[in-house]
Amino acid sequence: MKLERINPAELGRPSGFSQAVSATASRMVFLAGQLGTGPGGKVVTGGVVAQFEQALANLLTALAAAGGQPADLVSLTIYLTDVEDYQAHGRQIGAVWRQLAGTEYPAMAGVGVTRLWDPEALVEIQGIAAVSR
Repeated sequence: MKLERINPAELGRPSGFSQAVSATASRMVFLAGQLGTGPGGKVVTGGVVAQFEQALANLLTALAAAGGQPADLVSLTIYLTDVEDYQAHGRQIGAVWRQLAGTEYPAMAGVGVTRLWDPEALVEIQGIAAVSR
């Protein structure tokens, strides 16, 4: 599989995401939205950073079960109940990303929402990966 991360100079240098990702010779894996829930199904405590870390870990667990790895992610959508809180913790969230997923970034979108499936959830992460056949 070959992934090409595309970041045209006309759009400025992205920070923590790629403008576009092209995948060839791969199997597409569509990853369900993951909340920051632990093994018992309860949302973890500790705020948006802790929930982001758990949600990303859950997403990467599903990806690994499908035969993929973090570098295979081509697109992520992050749903947030408080965009300002997420932005205020951007450095910590970026550190969590690098620790769990490395420094290859998929195309990403952050979407502010009124609420998520679990009322205690602050973040949900949904993704698409291109995994080698």
